[in-house]
Amino acid sequence: MPNTQLDDAGLWAAICLNDESAFTTLFDRYWVRLFKTAQLYLKDREASEELVHDVFLNIWNRRHILVIDSFPAFLLTAVRYQVYNRMRLAKAPVMLALDDMKVKAPLNNNTGEDHIMTQEFQQELAHHLVHLPKRCQKIFYMSRAEQLSNQEIADKLGISKRTVENQLTIALKHLRSCLKYACGILMVAQLFK
Repeated sequence: MPNTQLDDAGLWAAICLNDESAFTTLFDRYWVRLFKTAQLYLKDREASEELVHDVFLNIWNRRHILVIDSFPAFLLTAVRYQVYNRMRLAKAPVMLALDDMKVKAPLNNNTGEDHIMTQEFQQELAHHLVHLPKRCQKIFYMSRAEQLSNQEIADKLGISKRTVENQLTIALKHLRSCLKYACGILMVAQLFK
């Protein structure tokens, strides 16, 4: 019986016995679906292709020790895990400071370029912050620039800690959506933690 006729369990059994054609059939069966999933998160064709190939290479290399009950679930989880790892590793730690402080990020060895990118990021951030209500802006500045705890902010402003948390959630949600495409290389890990 040709491999294309086998279900996933039959293909996996053949793969565990080093059947490369069964592996190719499995690869062909799921590659497009996994690529689309990776592309959805990474927004980069080349990186998505590489990620999917890495997932399949890992499966082939570990075929003798893996136990896979459901290929769609296993592969989708593997792709999401790889996406998460790549995004986590790509993030450079950033310390955000506003007003008289600077955004500091280890981007590359070209300090002139870093300085320009930092200034552009600060301008972009300031541009998006002004669209928030004044109270929300103030709470955000107190949290990120002054590095006050939510309780300290609540005490200073005479509001509940829950109100502070809600306002920070609103600010971060707004900034995430605005800065999703504007950040480019500059990752704002500390801003959103």
